[in-house]
Amino acid sequence: MSDGTISQDEIDALLAGVDMGGLGSSGSVSSSNTSVNIDTETLAGFLAETAETLKSSLDTMTGSVFEVGKPTVEAVDRDGVLRKVPEMVVSVMNDFTTALNGDHVFILAPEFATKLTGLINKEENPELDEMALSVVSEVVSQHTGSENTKLSQTGKLNGLASKPAEATHVPKAMVRFQASKFALATYPVSVDGGAFSLWEIFAADVANGIVSALGGGQDTSTGGLSAEEMQAMVGGSSAMGGMNMGMNAGAGGMNMGTMNMGGMNAGAGGMNMGAMNMGGMNAGAGGMSFGGMGGGMNMGGMNGMPQNIPNVQQLSFPNLQTGIGSTEQQNIGLIMDVYMEITVELGRTKKLIKDILGMGEGTIIELDKLAGEPVDILVNHKQIARGEVVVIDENFGVRVTEILSPMERVADLH
Repeated sequence: MSDGTISQDEIDALLAGVDMGGLGSSGSVSSSNTSVNIDTETLAGFLAETAETLKSSLDTMTGSVFEVGKPTVEAVDRDGVLRKVPEMVVSVMNDFTTALNGDHVFILAPEFATKLTGLINKEENPELDEMALSVVSEVVSQHTGSENTKLSQTGKLNGLASKPAEATHVPKAMVRFQASKFALATYPVSVDGGAFSLWEIFAADVANGIVSALGGGQDTSTGGLSAEEMQAMVGGSSAMGGMNMGMNAGAGGMNMGTMNMGGMNAGAGGMNMGAMNMGGMNAGAGGMSFGGMGGGMNMGGMNGMPQNIPNVQQLSFPNLQTGIGSTEQQNIGLIMDVYMEITVELGRTKKLIKDILGMGEGTIIELDKLAGEPVDILVNHKQIARGEVVVIDENFGVRVTEILSPMERVADLH
């Protein structure tokens, strides 16, 4: 830092309040074994079939021979994803928009993205610039197109569609995740003697939607209870005679006989105990006799029984803090003297690789901006304002006409 500058990665980490490992400022790590109800086996089976299509697509686009192994699928949280990937990543957002709606992200190590770009563009040691990122986006688009086609053929996800793939080269902590739980698929990929990984991430709702379309089901394990036992506990329709409730009776003891726990009707008295909480009841010295429950109910020691009444309080939420905390102010203070690149963008467009390769002198490229529209002002490639072009002493300049609101800037990051 002798020249007074720090890297973009360090700036992003400071502003995000995270260390370069992608964790919170406290350095804590939550377990990736979060209980996520996803049928990973069914999802892995489907992705193993599409892995063959991915190999064919890579072979065709690069002219090389790829090996793509069967992916492993696991249910993880955000920290679980971040622990798997390197510090800097190429993230490709490809969220579902029709028939399914939610996060769908691909992550590549920069080395893998560079390798793909070099093979497709036939160049040595390419840079990870916008051209390279567009190549990676095209690779992902080809693969997700085949996935969507195959899922649409199930008849349950007709018209399945995704947003256009958009690749960015960012620190892993800056990868956008809206959901909190995911299915993470890891594809082992090799080419020209090099081994790489391709990560595909589905939000839990999206993964379960795919599994449902494939005829699978969620993993709804209940700790060993069968469906019949669960029905008996909830609906109260099964007899549970002889069940040991673990209740401590006093000197008089407690006789529970053959007790029916489902909507218990105590004979002629009509006492309904269907929703009674039997846990932890202590009978006094007089004891408690439940007998056969048919002709009545003797609750001799009931008067001395402690009442377990829950203390119910209204839920309250703290006020949302919209200002900048002291820690964030200190973080920003560390980078006040750092230079940042300001760019004025006249407009953009997207072209196929074959169209770009066919460009020559005199080619006109039509942009997405109309004549007279404000130009975009970007800081480190993130839009912060709009303005109009002016000429100052024969040099171009830009007059700021609008500062984007915080909500617009956050939406642009997504």
